[in-house]
Amino acid sequence: MIGIFDSGVGGLTVAKEVLKHLPEHRIIYFGDTARLPYGTKGSAFVQKYSIKITEWLLKRGAEAIVVACHTSSAWASETLKKKFKDVPIFEMITPAVADALKKTKNKRIGVIGTPGTIKSGAYEKRLLSADPSLKVYAKACPLFVPLVEEGWVSGGVVKEIIKKYLCPLKDKKIDTLILACTHYPLLEKEIKKAVGSKVKIINPAESLAKELKASLKKVSESGPKKSDKDHLFFFSDEPYNLKKISHLCFQKHIEVKVEDPF
Repeated sequence: MIGIFDSGVGGLTVAKEVLKHLPEHRIIYFGDTARLPYGTKGSAFVQKYSIKITEWLLKRGAEAIVVACHTSSAWASETLKKKFKDVPIFEMITPAVADALKKTKNKRIGVIGTPGTIKSGAYEKRLLSADPSLKVYAKACPLFVPLVEEGWVSGGVVKEIIKKYLCPLKDKKIDTLILACTHYPLLEKEIKKAVGSKVKIINPAESLAKELKASLKKVSESGPKKSDKDHLFFFSDEPYNLKKISHLCFQKHIEVKVEDPF
């Protein structure tokens, strides 16, 4: 069983890609809605609860961990890998960086995310470590998360906010843009319009799911596809607008359990 965690409902976009690419696997999802958002929290806080959630998922039977939260990936993934040495742990940054490096032609890459992810500099460090000749432009877009959680993924207000945030990156003539927040893929259509059709969009959830599939290839891909009842979705507090978000991700409502083990 694959354990997936996020600070809230945004990680459902990651669960969606994992289920799409690995339909023969069960998943257990935990969204820490009681303490969200992680994107504005400090590194010590994020590391503390990333450890607690990982321990909880392992006790529930998870055999591999997906750190769906970009802020946790930035601040806590290395800590988790050191603490849980015998557990396969997958984070959002490494596969997304690899995809961006493959797709950029002019070596001008944009990164958008929460304030915490952008402040960490994790994406810039990884990209520049791989290729020092890159030009990396990072931008925090804090209003994107509340837009998605209201179910606002299109319309005039959404277009104006996206345009306001992304015009500076477009002016830098980026040809690749990393969506470094789990909520942002739900705004992808409008983001594409704002930056132009020539800019390649990297959805780290898809990048991670492909890496996860390759890593877990020893498990038979001919196994039966799991049904909705086989998957478990937990939140530490009642998720806000879950119905809208689950429909945006899965085109249906999902059954969840509310449990705060901390």
